Amino acid sequence: MQIGIDLGATKIEHVVLEDDGKELIRERKKSPTDYKSTLDTIEAIVNKLDKNYNKKFELGICHPGSISNETGLIENAHNSPWLNDKPFQTDISKKLNRNVFCENDANCFALSESIDGSAKHYNFVFGIILGSGCGGGLVFNKKIIKGANNYAGEWGHNKHPFKEGTIEDFLSGSSLSRIFKKKFNKSLKTFEIFELYRKKDIDAQQVINEYKENLAISLSIVANILDPDAIVFGGGVSNEITFLDEIKEKVMNNLNVKKLNTVFIKALHGDSSGVRGAARLGRKSIY
Repeated sequence: MQIGIDLGATKIEHVVLEDDGKELIRERKKSPTDYKSTLDTIEAIVNKLDKNYNKKFELGICHPGSISNETGLIENAHNSPWLNDKPFQTDISKKLNRNVFCENDANCFALSESIDGSAKHYNFVFGIILGSGCGGGLVFNKKIIKGANNYAGEWGHNKHPFKEGTIEDFLSGSSLSRIFKKKFNKSLKTFEIFELYRKKDIDAQQVINEYKENLAISLSIVANILDPDAIVFGGGVSNEITFLDEIKEKVMNNLNVKKLNTVFIKALHGDSSGVRGAARLGRKSIY
């Protein structure tokens, strides 16, 4: 058994996972917004579970951003800035008196889906999270591919090929709301825009159709460079997407090909996939 902890900007989720993937417990609580409280909250969760199960658990944590190979400090945790420039893995390992495995949240998402999720039958998996941000992770043969700079899979930070801004500026949930507000002077949440789109609202259709084009263009770059077996979609925005077949067709048009073997699939474990991937980090076969 292992503990997995998903350290998000708004919630901390933890799971106890058996070796066969069965969840024994899964709980969420509000995430602290300062570094010390974050460490203390994780310590309280782990100590409680150690006591309840009378064992010292292996522990994996997924978090925004990545840990620098040179400094050991977290960088690019845009949604949880209190983690930036902190030796998080060192500090939490000392606090819990054990080796803690830490990894980017999108990498853990991709790992989870490749092990026992919707992409378990595929070798080369690109997992993308379309939510408050736009992240991505790569897994090959059930192992995370991190790259020389720990940037592998971070497609959302790339510049949009035809527009001013990054891919994330056009595909994240917050960006979708911002774009709708700018075009029509209406403040709507992402799910509300998709609801209107499904009801054939003209304004919503215009924005979502533009979203489809931006998503397809961005994924065309991924398909050309990586050529993965599967692209797995996760995150709150992906929960609203009902047109993956259409996106794949648009990607094929952009690539000017008649066939694309890459499968476009939704995550099996949904919002809990990242925390399940974190629990897997302590297993010897992962690294």
